[in-house]
This record gives sequence, structure tokens and C-alpha cells, in this order.
Amino acid sequence: MLNQLSDLDLRLIRVFLSVHDAGGISAAQTALNVSQSTISTQLATLETRLGFRLCERGRAGFRLTPRGEQFVQSSRQLLENIDHFCLDARQIGRKLVGQLHLGLIGHAAMSANARLSQAIARFRARDEAVTLSLAVLAPGQLEEEVINGRLDAGIGYFWHRLPNLEYVPLYDEHQVAYCAAGHPLFGQAGSLDSAALASYDWVWRSYPLPEADGPGGVLSPARVTALADNMEAVAVLILSGRHLGFLPQHFAAPLVQQGLLAALNPQLLSYDVTLHMVMRRQSSRGEVLQAFVDDLVAAQRDAS
Repeated sequence: MLNQLSDLDLRLIRVFLSVHDAGGISAAQTALNVSQSTISTQLATLETRLGFRLCERGRAGFRLTPRGEQFVQSSRQLLENIDHFCLDARQIGRKLVGQLHLGLIGHAAMSANARLSQAIARFRARDEAVTLSLAVLAPGQLEEEVINGRLDAGIGYFWHRLPNLEYVPLYDEHQVAYCAAGHPLFGQAGSLDSAALASYDWVWRSYPLPEADGPGGVLSPARVTALADNMEAVAVLILSGRHLGFLPQHFAAPLVQQGLLAALNPQLLSYDVTLHMVMRRQSSRGEVLQAFVDDLVAAQRDAS
């Protein structure tokens, strides 16, 4: 009885199927390029390995036994499975397989989202079978999720640099100070200076903003009475008419056009922040993430 399958068994099975498909030993002789006696010996060897007779062969011609008919079906299924296995093995060697978890800050500039979309299009054009997930999170959460391994990479604003992570600059975002239509300063907005704003309440980000303070930056306001960790929350507080605050210029533009917001002084009360992609250092990256990074870099290059 056949307990283990060897290369010899596979060769004998293929000989048997060739004889069956040709309709007999003599008809299969040309296809197999061996003598009839060799084919007969091979069939006999296979029957010995199996422990039962596959076919009747002789002067009366070639005819399958009932077990031989069942064996034809099992043999074809076996060889198909082997072919599928070999194909899958080849694909594994060249295909990107796995998952890619990305985190983003909310309401990025359209130009930045366009570059990200182009990078995704490049990535999807590869030979890949990757499940892609996107999550929108606050800046502090992005970094934490990358550190914990729940995200492969995060795109956002990061105010410190951790030694076990890599930060790749992507694009700059212009932040401008605004007031809402219901604020007392709305009618004077456009050329207000810091002194005129000193007695009013501000909303500030709940995380550090080095770009908004220090040399060349905007001095932090004295009256910060509200904190928020994302621009949507900042916008809500500004639109209340009770707080001044900074918003990305691209985000505020539609609200300005609707007459709901006005910039306090775009030349004086503004600053730029650089958004980065944060990820584990190259030595600990998988090939899926590295491929996406390469595609994002290429999309950035094409856009510049």
C-alpha cells in the first residue's frame, strides 16, 4: 500500500494518466517516448506500490478496472493541487503579501491627499495582495500607535523625535490665526497686532507647537482658555465667537469665503509646520511598508 508519495510515484502516476488519455499503451508510446515494455513495467510498478490493479492490458486492449477509474480522478486532482501549490509558491516569492496599516491626521490639504492617493495607486499597481487600512487620528495618537505596532506608519505633525522612529518630511502646512463673525474683533480683522489681541481668549493645541513660539515664531497668547487636539475641535471653538485660534489656511478657506471666519493678520500671525511620515526605522520595516514608502517618495518627487 502507498503510505508516502515520492517523486517516482508522481512520475508513474503521470505515465498512467498518459496511457489512459491516449487510450492504450501503444498509443501512448510516442507521447512518452519510451518502449511499450517500459510503459508496462512502469504501470506494474505503480500497481505494486498501490496494492491494487489499475487496468487490464494485453491482446484484448486497454481497459480500466473500477479502482482504476477512481484512481484517474484522484490522480488528476493530485496533479492539479501540485500545480496550484507551485504557482502559489512562485507568487509568494515575488508578490507583496500582508497588511498595511496607515494613520492620517484629519483634513489634510487636498494637494497632500492627492499625493497620498497617487502613492496608493502606485502601490496597487504592484504585484501585491495587501489589505490596506487607513485610520484618521489625532497627532499624538499616530505616534503612539506606530510605537505600539498597531500602525505601520503615520502621517501628521510630530513635535519631538524618538530615537527608535524615523521621521520623513512630506509637506508644509500654513497656519493662520482667525476669529469668527461673532467675535468683537471680526470687523477689524486683517491688520491686528499682538497688543490688540492680548485681552482676548484663545484656543490652543493640547500638544507643544515649537513653530508657533520662539525665534521667528508667533508668541503664545497669554489667555489660553481652551485646548483641543485636532483642527475640527479648534474650528468649533473659534466659530463660537468666544475664542481666537490658528487653523490650517486650506482648512479655513471655505469658512472665510462664507463670511464665517476672518484672518487676524496673515503676515504677522501665521506660521508653517512640516508634516512627516513616522515609522519604525528601516532595519525593522517589512517589505510591504518599504514598498509603500518608495511609492510615496516617488509620488512626492513627481509632484515637485
